[in-house]
Amino acid sequence: MALDSQNLTRLALGAFMSFAGTSHLTFARKDFQAQVPDWFPMNKDLVVLGSGAAEIALGASLLALPRQRKLTGTALAAFYTAIFPGNIGQYAERNDAFGLDTDRKRLTRLFGQPALIAAALWAAGFPEKRGK
Repeated sequence: MALDSQNLTRLALGAFMSFAGTSHLTFARKDFQAQVPDWFPMNKDLVVLGSGAAEIALGASLLALPRQRKLTGTALAAFYTAIFPGNIGQYAERNDAFGLDTDRKRLTRLFGQPALIAAALWAAGFPEKRGK
């Protein structure tokens, strides 16, 4: 598999997600709990642990299973979409975490989520190159 921009994005997201998932389970656990909206009907720590495990699985899959990149990248895009309400909740509930201690910083972060979704789809190989 050639090391083009889509594969570089796949590798970068794989490393990023593996690290982020590990941080969910260890040193950043409390900060991630602050991102779980108060209205969400599950224990915040359980949500953080589950999402951390999912992130590790997605990241490892992006790194170790390049032939499955369409499936894994699409799943990662869906994951980023599913967790977006947590980011909105952090903004709406004014929860400080990860240095996002002002409304402006929390609002600015919301615009990063569509970029992550687009990067995951790019890493998945979308749009497909002509002739494939």
